[in-house]
Amino acid sequence: MGDIVAVCDRELINTTISKGDLTVKITEAFYGSCPAPEQEIRETMRTAGNINLMGERAVGIAIELGLITKSGCIMIGNVPHAQIYSL
Repeated sequence: MGDIVAVCDRELINTTISKGDLTVKITEAFYGSCPAPEQEIRETMRTAGNINLMGERAVGIAIELGLITKSGCIMIGNVPHAQIYSL
């Protein structure tokens, strides 16, 4: 099994999103503060065991790689979110 990876669109860091009773704080403490090149993100996603994705670009990369489908995502407000697990 590969690494655990968290990828978030940069502009969402340190924001809060909501949908109904669900509120999610998107923190730098969880997602980190160091932007990564897209190619590095793609390579890391291909070998990761667990992936947490937040945002249009982050989720879009996983969809392009065939790791998930759009229907495998949820929307929290206007922000797509997905989790991918390898068992």
